[in-house]
Amino acid sequence: MTPLDFAVIAVYFVGTAILGLRLGGKQGSATDYFLGGRNLPWWAVCFSIVATETSTLTVISVPGIAFGGNVMFFSMTFGYLAARFLVATFFLPRYVAGEMETAYQFLGHRFGDGMRATASVTFMVTRLLADGVRLFATAIPIKVILAASGWNVDYVPIIVCIGLVTVVYTLIGGIRAVVWMDVLQMSVYVGGAVFSLVILSQQVPPDWWAQAAAQGKTVWLDLGQGKTPGDLLTSPYWIVCAVVGGAVFGMASHGTDHIIVQRLLTCRSLQDSRKAIVASGFIVMAQFALFLVVGLMLWAHYGGKTAQDMGLTRNDEVYPKFIIDGLPPGVTGLILAGILAAAMSTLSSSLNALASATMSDLVQRFSKRAIAGAEALKAGRWITLGWSVVFIGFACAFRNTENPVVELGLAIASFTYGGLLGAFLLGMTNRRINQRGAILTFLLTVAAMTIVVLGVWYGKDGWTFVLKPSAEAIKDGGLKALAWPWYTAIGACLSLALGWLLTLAGFRSGSK
Repeated sequence: MTPLDFAVIAVYFVGTAILGLRLGGKQGSATDYFLGGRNLPWWAVCFSIVATETSTLTVISVPGIAFGGNVMFFSMTFGYLAARFLVATFFLPRYVAGEMETAYQFLGHRFGDGMRATASVTFMVTRLLADGVRLFATAIPIKVILAASGWNVDYVPIIVCIGLVTVVYTLIGGIRAVVWMDVLQMSVYVGGAVFSLVILSQQVPPDWWAQAAAQGKTVWLDLGQGKTPGDLLTSPYWIVCAVVGGAVFGMASHGTDHIIVQRLLTCRSLQDSRKAIVASGFIVMAQFALFLVVGLMLWAHYGGKTAQDMGLTRNDEVYPKFIIDGLPPGVTGLILAGILAAAMSTLSSSLNALASATMSDLVQRFSKRAIAGAEALKAGRWITLGWSVVFIGFACAFRNTENPVVELGLAIASFTYGGLLGAFLLGMTNRRINQRGAILTFLLTVAAMTIVVLGVWYGKDGWTFVLKPSAEAIKDGGLKALAWPWYTAIGACLSLALGWLLTLAGFRSGSK
């Protein structure tokens, strides 16, 4: 990296903080702070949704998937798109009609404050683990890049710098600043990928696509020919798993996770909310296609070498290597700023959503007196500041990627999304079950899915139960986990079944 690259990154950091403060405007109430006065344009919300669900891991990992394998990952986007239509049809009318402040307010109306608080706290734990780990993961390639440039910097200063810049505009500007900065940050990381594509197109052989096709790298549909049922259920890109499992996962992530629902509640009308979420599905398809083509071009650029042939340890490292070695000075800094932008977008979204849920689902519901106006706004900012300290501290606690908590953080949605989606579906379809039954159903589902995620494996001898087998056991026994898109579907179905069984067992509305 050159001094120009470092200057570009520095200017981006400072400019982001200043611009975020200006775009946030003034807030007069908690509604302004957390929901933007319900007056944000749908197209900005649409881009914010895409930026929020795109972390640094996505930017560097998706090209790595195509580089090391093929483009079957693209089939997942059909499930994601279907999920958005389902959320727009069945979830959004309930949220918008009730002028809700969080997704979990629906559970409060249906079951009671206990269920609302349970779901909200689950969301908070999920966000802290998942996005705290993503913040730490962002520091990994940055640390490697700085070390290659002669700067031996620990993870902590990197995390603190990213966190502080993000906190500045999130704390002052609220959701309005977060949404508008998401629009900017998305344009930066997508623009970086497009520029990489342009540079690569000038460096790869003219027949690079034909070469990739001859190696089977352009295959994007897995129809399951020649595979056993067990193999199919462990293949995330099998078309049935990708579409059905991806759709159910998308319903949970975009219909019950407040980090996305909050954005939809900032729109001016139900129609605008629907346009925002559906349009985001098409943009996500285009974005993943872009990242995958970058990965294919990287494979052609490096002459079909593997990551190991290039002295790397993982396919995820290939795109960062090209950014450092293959781009002109200044552009390298801009694209690295784009990678940081993806991290900042995710962090700012998490902070504001966590503060919103804390304020609305916990503080407001269980406070002995009403909190409104300027007092609520002040409390919201203090809560945002508190969560920022927790987030940065949590991310700084890691020292390497072998810590098992890292794996837990990245996989936490597998444990909780099924239960969360099941709770919402139970509230929509089962009018008889009471709050005690709903909470018990949720807790049993999360416990059951923890066992399924950690212990169910498919190997040479068929399906087996081994609680967290060793790496040697996985290799020797050929053990493979159930494909991750199925976890949410299994959890949701289990939740619905348990809910109806508990209803029959006496957990009915009006019963003690």
